[in-house]
Amino acid sequence: MQHVTNRHTLRERIVESGLKATHQRIVVYEALMELQGKHPMAEEVFLHLKPANPSISLGTVYKTLDTFAETNLVHKVLSEEGGKRFDANTMAHSHIYCSNTKEIIDFEDEELEQLLQEFFQKRSLSNFEIRSFSVQLTGNKVEPEKQVSISRVSK
Repeated sequence: MQHVTNRHTLRERIVESGLKATHQRIVVYEALMELQGKHPMAEEVFLHLKPANPSISLGTVYKTLDTFAETNLVHKVLSEEGGKRFDANTMAHSHIYCSNTKEIIDFEDEELEQLLQEFFQKRSLSNFEIRSFSVQLTGNKVEPEKQVSISRVSK
C-alpha cells in the first residue's frame, strides 16, 4: 500500500510542476526518488527502472530528467568531468564532490545561505534575480573509505 501512496504523491508532484503525469514520467521520478542521495546519472536511473519497465528507452529517461530539471522538479548537479547528475532533493542545499570516489554529498547550512544573501545584498547585481544559492566544494577524500562530515569549529 505504501508504494501506491508514494506513486500517487509522485503523480501529484509531477502535475503540480505543470507536466502531464504519464507512466514514463512517473516511473522515472519513482526511480530517481528511490536513488535519492546518490545523485544518479540518467544511465543509472535507466538501469534501475529497466527491469520493471522493459519498454522504456534511455532516450526517454534523458528527456524526462531534463524536463524535470526545467520545471524544477529535480536539480541538475554537474560533476567535475562535466557529467549531468540529478538530485531529487529540491530543498536549498549545497554539495561536496569527491574527485577520487565520484561521490556527491549533500550538505545544508543556514549560516552559509545567510552569508551568501548578505554578500549579494552588498553588491550591485543588475539584470539578474537570484532564486537560490548552491555551493559545490570539489576535492578528494583524504581517507576514501571514511564518510565526509562537516561541522562548526568553535573559536
